[in-house]
Amino acid sequence: MTNILIDPETKLNTTPTNQSLHARRLAATPRGAPAQADFFARRARNAELWDVEGRRYIDFGGGVGVLNTGHAHPRITAAVQAQVEAFSHTCYSVVPYESYVGLAERLNALAPIGGEKKTAFFTTGAEAVENAIKVARAHTGRAATIAFTGGFHGRTLLGMGLTGKMHPYKVGFGPFPGDIFHVPFPSHGVSAAESLQSIEQLFRTVVEPSRVAAVIVEPVQGEGGFNVAPPALMQGLRSLCDRHGIVLVADEVQAGFGRTGRWFATEHSGVEPDLITVAKSLAGGYPLSGLIGKAAIMDAAEPGGLGGTYAGSPVAIAAAHAVLDVIADEQLLARADALGGRLVSRLEALRGEVPAIADVRGQGSMVAVEFGVPGEGPRAFDPALARRVQSLAWQKGLILLMCGPGPSAIRFLYPLTIEDRVFDEALDILAGCIREAA
Repeated sequence: MTNILIDPETKLNTTPTNQSLHARRLAATPRGAPAQADFFARRARNAELWDVEGRRYIDFGGGVGVLNTGHAHPRITAAVQAQVEAFSHTCYSVVPYESYVGLAERLNALAPIGGEKKTAFFTTGAEAVENAIKVARAHTGRAATIAFTGGFHGRTLLGMGLTGKMHPYKVGFGPFPGDIFHVPFPSHGVSAAESLQSIEQLFRTVVEPSRVAAVIVEPVQGEGGFNVAPPALMQGLRSLCDRHGIVLVADEVQAGFGRTGRWFATEHSGVEPDLITVAKSLAGGYPLSGLIGKAAIMDAAEPGGLGGTYAGSPVAIAAAHAVLDVIADEQLLARADALGGRLVSRLEALRGEVPAIADVRGQGSMVAVEFGVPGEGPRAFDPALARRVQSLAWQKGLILLMCGPGPSAIRFLYPLTIEDRVFDEALDILAGCIREAA
């Protein structure tokens, strides 16, 4: 009936209960920083997590896309321990270290961008995005940015301005920076041609292209619903940016490092962006982000214009080197395709008996299932059904996250290192929850 098991390693007589910790959390932390779970983590390994009362969960949320290499991968843990024993911080802009340079070299070699490339490191995905816009502005001498509805680019002020989703990220926090313009992303009945036409309409009526520094796009939208950018959109954006001298930024914070079956989701379209933002699974749970781009563009910022006290932490850099090794050595790109194929097949089989499954979409293991009102069209979302599926799954020991309008979709961000037996167990739980909720 349930996947929740008691962890024999937990000493229940000495460990705080979930209920007591929940009460402490409500008293000590603001409601604007909530937690979805009503339980507290004690330990985790690969795709499994145990709470403070010893109950076991299968983690299909992956820390919101951070754990492509799983919880506490031994190679990553060993790399971090070795670095901590050497030194934990110098501030790279004060005293640099070889591992930063080496990781930049590795990412420059992997990124789907032609010619000479350079990489700078930061701490969060929002920082990478903000620095991408800074670099684009420095390179072009322009100010405006075009982004897409449904896109998510962070919770900083500029990140919120770029984000194309109001609730809960932007409510009550305005006004936002100016010269940011949103156009429809091709999904739910909107075509790539219509998205591109919307940009041309902007140029005719709102902002001249000579004022636009950057277009930022997620090759697969994350928070927006795991909507895949059609190759026609990416190709059209590349052509438009080339025509007008605009910098094309691919936000790969969630889609990068194997999630879609490629190092970078942009590779699926064959389009070369000018800049790529990375974070999340880059360092397997340690805070690290980066901006990779054409050398001539990256060098536009003045010395000191990029960086930060904790930017490119040596501990997180060590983790990232291990992550790249694990992805390559354990063939996680192929694993992403294989696992995603099994998930999609299971969900497609369910569509025959659950008409409320409106769509199954994604690339590799960046997959979502969306729920809607049967026969009512592509925008007849059913967020209540998605919430029921999620709630049932959590009760049965499967951690799921939602996304998209409403939100009406369930997204799947399991570790690519997940064992087959655990993956199959999770799919059985998921299928049962969808049937029960519908």
